[in-house]
Amino acid sequence: MPSGSFSDPLSTHNRSRDRRSYVNGEMIRGITNGDDAVLVGENFIGANDGVGAWAQKPKGHAALWSRLILHFWAIEAERDQSVTAASSPTTEPNPIAYLQKAYEQTVEATSAPNEWKGTTTACGALLHHRQGPAGSNPILYVTNLGDSQIMVLRPETEETVYKTTEQWHWFDCPRQLGTNSPDTPKANAVMDKVEAKEGDIVLAMSDGVVDNLWEHEIFENVRDSMQRWASGKVNEAMASDTGDGKGGMLYVARELVKAARKIAEDPYAESPFMERAVEEGLAMEGG
Repeated sequence: MPSGSFSDPLSTHNRSRDRRSYVNGEMIRGITNGDDAVLVGENFIGANDGVGAWAQKPKGHAALWSRLILHFWAIEAERDQSVTAASSPTTEPNPIAYLQKAYEQTVEATSAPNEWKGTTTACGALLHHRQGPAGSNPILYVTNLGDSQIMVLRPETEETVYKTTEQWHWFDCPRQLGTNSPDTPKANAVMDKVEAKEGDIVLAMSDGVVDNLWEHEIFENVRDSMQRWASGKVNEAMASDTGDGKGGMLYVARELVKAARKIAEDPYAESPFMERAVEEGLAMEGG
């Protein structure tokens, strides 16, 4: 069976070794969980899935790669005046260009004398307001490279209005940015424009979620969690009272991860990953 990364063999670890709090004098944005990184800003959300196999290699540090690319990506988006300035009917953001610059900056930051090796998938959604005849229209610029996923849910109509398409070199080896990988944002990233509405939910997820839960399960889990939170039926032990109005978002995210983890740890569960493996002729059970 081919390797799932460009750092053969494939393995994972569940504790971050990222101790670099600053880069270029600025605190690194986002948070790291294992080798993965997530970032939520005012108009940008992203999730990068670092390839855990690098933990077995000298100077391997996929967590740093996934975190730095998100950090630089968010900064590049902020610097573009078409995003941060007043809405313009002619100018548009260019998330792939931002990701390309972030990739190049990460390569530079992880090169000698501070050499660290790693690879990561990348997905992000950038909110931009485009001026139209009837006023300002919210548009999501969704960018993907690899098998992480952006999904846009619309509870009002009980539907998933958009999700990214996975990119693989071969089964279980997604496109990825970093050491030894031939992929680059400029050549391989895909960007879609999605018309958004007030009340839409934008999810940025690694394959840890989408490999274990089908699309309808993700939608139902998020919808039900939101309804429980809105109704006040969440006890204090389950709630995330952050004091900034984001407790509901954290609760919904944690419930979704909890559901995915339950399948991942069940050797007899049916899962999207198992289904794809069977299609590839591989005998596999569970999440």
